Amino acid sequence: MTAMTSTPGLAPVEALRKPGRAPRRSPRHPYRAALSTARARTGLVLVGAVVLAGLLAPVVAGHGPTDQSGLSLAAVGTPGHPLGTDDLGRDLLSRVLYGIRADLGIIAIAVPIGAALGCLFALAAAVHPLLDTLVQRIFDLILAFPGLILALAVTAILGPGRLPVVLVIALAEIPAFGRLLRGGILVQREREYVTAARVGGSSGPRVLVRHILPNAADPLIVQVAVSLTVAVFIEGAMSFLGVGVRPPEPTLGSVLSQSMPYLAQAPHFAAGPLITVTALVLGLSLIAEALNREVRR
Repeated sequence: MTAMTSTPGLAPVEALRKPGRAPRRSPRHPYRAALSTARARTGLVLVGAVVLAGLLAPVVAGHGPTDQSGLSLAAVGTPGHPLGTDDLGRDLLSRVLYGIRADLGIIAIAVPIGAALGCLFALAAAVHPLLDTLVQRIFDLILAFPGLILALAVTAILGPGRLPVVLVIALAEIPAFGRLLRGGILVQREREYVTAARVGGSSGPRVLVRHILPNAADPLIVQVAVSLTVAVFIEGAMSFLGVGVRPPEPTLGSVLSQSMPYLAQAPHFAAGPLITVTALVLGLSLIAEALNREVRR
């Protein structure tokens, strides 16, 4: 059998047969290195601890979140109430744990909805210049409303509850994901592999789906982590102002709001939700920063 030899200066046969294929990624997962850094591991531990605490709330909490006792503003370490009680005698540990469940449930629904709608708008903008102009005006309209005004407007129409919180978070995230993906598509359209794919006979939708989107979607992973952080703040702010989830159902923001009149008398009242929100936001921020460094390489 004669050994195959290659002639210098000539492209391989496979390369000639597939002129329009985008460059393949390394077999190694692109974010594995980012998530293995000390920064990302710290963030994963913090977020994981908060999520685990919320999931185990029915097991860990010794009381229901709305059960009242005769102990009002009991101190930390009170028998049966490790974090004390609130002004109505409700166990603070239970309130914080079930508040985590409520917050995580809301942001786990709202952020994907906002991301999906933003990406759909970005894809529509990539189809035709007129649609692009329309989409940009929609983004401008959403961004024209400050978050608090948007929250108050939605709540005024629908009333307080979970649905308004989900809608406000989703609406706030649509421009972030939409503009990010639209910008990535515009950048990738000018790359040589896209030109090669078009010269090779690939249709516009095929080039968009098979070549442009896989290379333009990387920053969206970072945006998910950032949006989760923003969602925690939005939900907390709405509950703090009393336009979020209806009481007596606990959220971290509502528990923190209820503690404000008693900061001098019972500072432990605010400690639980405040530490939990700080840990969750800090963890998500560390993960987002580690992923962002990987994307920028």
